Amino acid sequence: MVNLQAIGAGAFVLGLFLAILSSTAIGILVPEISGYLPLVLVVLGLVVGFLNIGDKEIQSFLIAGIALVVAGIPNGTLLTTLDAVIPNLGTALTAMLGGISTFAAPAVLVVSLKAFYNLSKTPAIKK
Repeated sequence: MVNLQAIGAGAFVLGLFLAILSSTAIGILVPEISGYLPLVLVVLGLVVGFLNIGDKEIQSFLIAGIALVVAGIPNGTLLTTLDAVIPNLGTALTAMLGGISTFAAPAVLVVSLKAFYNLSKTPAIKK
């Protein structure tokens, strides 16, 4: 029998690992696969959204997920400030946050659709 929790947990760990490395080492070391990494991150994010988040975790996950996605939006001030202190630090950090955002956004989408469905199936006015 297939353990869906183990698959979801593995997808999360692999997705987070690839999101961090895709922006730094993997793209440099293996440029042939760097074009496929965003697709892999999106698929892993979808798997995490479908398999890992139950009804009790929806609100907490959405808050954390939205924070991750927003943090992944490139910020020129952060990039410039960090690069002034330590060369290439801002560039690397911005790239890592972008990779994490690419991984988190599909999971947030799936979970927000679950939340929307759960809210819409419950009548607002009870008799």
